[in-house]
Amino acid sequence: MPEQPLKGKVALVAGATRGAGRGIAELGAAGATVYVTGRTTRARRSAYDRPETIEDTADLVTEAGGHGVAVPTDHLDPARVRTLVNRITDEQGRLDVLVNDIWGGETLFEWDTPVWEHDLDNGLRLLRLAVETHAITSHHALPLLLRTPGGLVVEVTDGTADYNRDRYRNSFFYDLAKASVLRMAFALGHELGPRGATAVALTPGWLRSEIMLDHFGVREENWRDALDRVPHFAISETPRYVGRAVAALAADPDVARFNGQSLSSGGLAQVYGFTDLDGSRPDAWRYLVEVQDAGKPADTTGYR
Repeated sequence: MPEQPLKGKVALVAGATRGAGRGIAELGAAGATVYVTGRTTRARRSAYDRPETIEDTADLVTEAGGHGVAVPTDHLDPARVRTLVNRITDEQGRLDVLVNDIWGGETLFEWDTPVWEHDLDNGLRLLRLAVETHAITSHHALPLLLRTPGGLVVEVTDGTADYNRDRYRNSFFYDLAKASVLRMAFALGHELGPRGATAVALTPGWLRSEIMLDHFGVREENWRDALDRVPHFAISETPRYVGRAVAALAADPDVARFNGQSLSSGGLAQVYGFTDLDGSRPDAWRYLVEVQDAGKPADTTGYR
């Protein structure tokens, strides 16, 4: 494998401001040109009102060895998305990787609240942000991606198809959103496969995103301090881990073997041999089933 296997390739990471989207800056380490989009810029914050910006993510791509391009985009606005894709077409003439990681629902769902008690406006807004945005982006971006054989679409979600099928995920709206993204990858696999492209669903494990670290009152440098309160957090992973999963998929000439499938960062680490930043290979979804959900004490032995 060459040191930069994605040199000359072009990627669009839709929803790259923070979390998994920012971790996908690992595409830069593989040499790609990466267009990163989101609603929070250095000049304007989104409704999240957080400090992370798409310009910061673009800088990380460039620092890693690729070329990052920040494009402010509201993916609920079809005209803005069309303009984004037109820009990529004019500047690059190709699109090799589309990562649909748009989310924006962290403050909109209510844990363990039935649909009739859940705030309806927030629930419907969550579905628009988590589902409609992906459909709009795919509608406009896929004709460009299909111009070059071997394109890859990655639908980022929370949970594998196997895990989510038998488990209630937080609330009616959250559950529906994540299941919808899994199904989108399946449907896109049927539509893209015969046309020479591949679509997959990909989930990180327990992600040490900026929001999650803040929630536990820790930083990446001392994240283990949270284990006294949340022992199973020991299986968590950095956003760069799922980024390395995307980079490995994008560089795999035989990636079509995964078409339409539900994948995880931990599962792909076993296939491709990449690690998280600390050299470990956390396999969160297997751990959650066999340890956390089974009611066992936290012990990551054999799972990272």
